This record gives sequence, C-alpha cells and structure tokens, in this order.
Amino acid sequence: MELGKARSTEDIIKDIKSTLESKVKDNVATHGGEINFLSYEKGIVRLQMAGACSGCAMSKKTLHEGVERLLIHYIPEVIGLLGEDDEEAKHKGYTPYFPKEAQNIGINE
Repeated sequence: MELGKARSTEDIIKDIKSTLESKVKDNVATHGGEINFLSYEKGIVRLQMAGACSGCAMSKKTLHEGVERLLIHYIPEVIGLLGEDDEEAKHKGYTPYFPKEAQNIGINE
C-alpha cells in the first residue's frame, strides 16, 4: 500500500476474511464454534457468532480480547467490531452455554 493512499473497501474486506480464515477459524472450531463475517463499514466489522459460540458466555470475551485485537493489529482500517449471535443456532442443534433469554435475569429485580 502506498503511503497516503486509501485502500478500497473490497481490499479491506478481503484482508478481514483472510485473517479470520487463517488466524481465527481453526481455534474456534476446536470448540465447535464459528465466527462468520457479516459486514464492514466505517472501520467497524460485524461478525456472527455461530455454532457453539452462539450464546456462549465466553464468546464476548473471545470476540473483543482476541478477534478484535487481532483484526486491529493486522488491518489498520479496523477500529472495532460488533458481534451477534446466530439466531438459528438452536434449530441447528446447538444449545448455548448461557441462553440469550437468561442473560438479563437478575437485572432490575
């Protein structure tokens, strides 16, 4: 990349997908999980937590302390990420360790 020349969104997305494939995929797969690319816009990457990662209490920690740091390190245009659970995970046979509907129990009671 030339100094001062902005990269195209397509090039950034290609690098994000490549980094997820080469540095993240196998690690989360060992736990039965998947992290899928959804979108990239204005420095923010949206990822889907799927398989055993969907609804797992540790997925937010993995996402922000692992994947986010990794993407920011390798892809300078990335400034943060958002993760969302795969809403179809339960129908695919995955039961979250910590179901989404139970996450707010005890708050404001």
